[in-house]
Amino acid sequence: MQGRVTPENIVTLEPNQIFVFGSNTQGRHGKGAAKTALNKFGAIWGRDDGLQGRSYGIATVASHRITHNLSKLPLDQVQVRVRRFIRFATEYPELHFLVTAIGCGLAGYKPEDIATMFKDAPENVSLPQSFWDVLKS
Repeated sequence: MQGRVTPENIVTLEPNQIFVFGSNTQGRHGKGAAKTALNKFGAIWGRDDGLQGRSYGIATVASHRITHNLSKLPLDQVQVRVRRFIRFATEYPELHFLVTAIGCGLAGYKPEDIATMFKDAPENVSLPQSFWDVLKS
């Protein structure tokens, strides 16, 4: 899988590409890559994980319904969601998944915390350079 790097600023997608973004558990796509997914690539307001239009959400932030406060999901819960994504990507080799630096924005994780979760991703998955830097070390 080594070498497929997600572009820094994704504004359009090729017909077979899917934009992979970090979301919150309430599916409120109001900031960062989630907002891009909502505005440009078909993400669904209120849906946190999975394929949504031309995007795929992976929840990395817990959003509390009453207070609307955000907190990072524990890494083991993020890992479960990343594994689900990897299974999905494996089932759809005709698609090319452009993974953004999920968990490294609002969630507050570092690439060192998240990148290794993608070590078994198939060839049709691109990762941010910051994730590759961790995986190569």
